[in-house]
Amino acid sequence: MTTPYDVLADKLINAAGKDLKENLKFKKPEWTDFVKTGVSKERAPEDADWWWVRAASILRKLYMENEGTGVGRFRTVYGGRKNRGVKPERFYKGSGKVIRAILQGFDNLGLTEKSPKGRKITEKGMTYLNNLCSNLQ
Repeated sequence: MTTPYDVLADKLINAAGKDLKENLKFKKPEWTDFVKTGVSKERAPEDADWWWVRAASILRKLYMENEGTGVGRFRTVYGGRKNRGVKPERFYKGSGKVIRAILQGFDNLGLTEKSPKGRKITEKGMTYLNNLCSNLQ
C-alpha cells in the first residue's frame, strides 16, 4: 500500500488540493480573495486555488507528524521574512486565521480531531490520503 511517505510532496499536495476542491467540496470562505497569507507578504496570493493547496499541505503535515500540531506551529511553518526597507529583514509568522479556518473545516469533514497537543489526523483522514497516494502510483 502506498502512503504519503512514498510519494513526492508536490505531487500529493497538488492532487489532494484538486480533490478537496472538486470531490470533497471543501468550502473556501468569501474573504480568501482579499486576504494575505501573512504579515510578511505584500499582496494576496495570485493563484485562485491557493486555499486548497494550503489545506492539502496542512493535511499532509498532520499525517507526517503523528502527535498533535497546533495553529501556532503551523503559523511558524508558513511564515516568512518581511522586507522592511533599509532595516534588516525579520521573520514573521503566517496568518493564524487562514490556518484556523482550514483546521475547523477539516474537523467538520471528520479528517482531523482535537487532541491535548493541537490537532491530529483521524483514521478517515489517513485513509483519504492513502487512497490518493495509491491513485498517484
